[in-house]
Amino acid sequence: MDELISRLLAHDRVRAARRHIERMDARTLAVQAELSGVPAPSGAEGRRAGRAAELLREAGLGDVTLDDVGNVRGWIGPTGESGTGDGAAPVVLSAHLDTVFGPEVNVAVERRGRRLEGPGIGDNARGLAALIGIARALVEARVPLGRPALFAATVGEEGAGNLRGMRHLLNGGAPQRHPHAVIALDGAGLERIVHRALGSRRYRATYLGPGGHSWAAFGVANPANAVGRATAMLADLPAHNAPRTTCAVVRLGGGTGLNSIPQEAWLDLDLRSEEPEALGQLDGTVRLALDRAVEDENRRRAPVSAPLRLDLRLVGDRPSGVTPRSHPLVQAAMAATQALGRGHELACASTDANVPIALGIPAIALGAGGRAGDAHLPTEWYENTDGALGLIRAMLVTLAMTGVENA
Repeated sequence: MDELISRLLAHDRVRAARRHIERMDARTLAVQAELSGVPAPSGAEGRRAGRAAELLREAGLGDVTLDDVGNVRGWIGPTGESGTGDGAAPVVLSAHLDTVFGPEVNVAVERRGRRLEGPGIGDNARGLAALIGIARALVEARVPLGRPALFAATVGEEGAGNLRGMRHLLNGGAPQRHPHAVIALDGAGLERIVHRALGSRRYRATYLGPGGHSWAAFGVANPANAVGRATAMLADLPAHNAPRTTCAVVRLGGGTGLNSIPQEAWLDLDLRSEEPEALGQLDGTVRLALDRAVEDENRRRAPVSAPLRLDLRLVGDRPSGVTPRSHPLVQAAMAATQALGRGHELACASTDANVPIALGIPAIALGAGGRAGDAHLPTEWYENTDGALGLIRAMLVTLAMTGVENA
């Protein structure tokens, strides 16, 4: 694979595409800031999707459309010019549109010295800007691809979005057959290669009871108490590090006033593991703890009062899996990282790549260059240190999978 990456770097058209990326670095950064300033909560990505579609059309992609769930799709044909995805199974290069921030959050971007600061500036405005920059470079340089490339800006990657956009893309969306490979651009960085998909299950556990006046009805089974008992039991679960498996209580709520026993109280849970079997075992343990909290509270309730019941709802389910280190896609990412003078770091994370990996499609996630911090916080920031190299690495990996004539 090192030899292939070397041939790509020496190819006239690829060299032209690299020069274009380097020359347009400031433009890529401007696109990043612009897109970051367009609100895109999960489930409400329409405005950002519309602008991303305009930019992909301006970049020269063919057949740029929005699909039924709001994903943006555009094609580069196997000639290296804009075209559709007819023919061979495509290589998919993707970046997610949505952010973790709700509509009430001000997503304006500010420059502070070398830094751009704003919610979502790294995750994932950087990935989107890189997606558009790579498309522009390949079209401008007319790189002759061996198979089509599908550029996709996806909805619903974050949180409760549950990878909705990528699921649709691969299970009834654009490709007429499973892609040859999928490369997801997610956030900043130049070393990490995510080839292990971190699986997760997310639950809302709601305890329901009769409720009543905090004095007059005291003694009835209290949903808030059950939430407290469940939270304590889950906090006491032993840690598992091989494979790493975690359970976190992430939100609590319920009740209507300071003088009322609530009729319902709830907690949200995030269960994660690198291996499906471990995640399944944790799931069973958590369900037992949630049920025990009901039983413990019901044993303490006043005679003849109504018992509590538990309503457990699955609100997110992300599959796990792995693209083996030995696979040519992972080897290409390692070789491209090394060719650009950096050391690679193989990693596990939850990204849009989870979906294709679980379907048996080779997939990885890559950072799109630069440095970033405070992800998922309003203070998120990005510095464009070697930012162009992130686009060049992703382009090289994409081309290693599509193939390039005479390379």
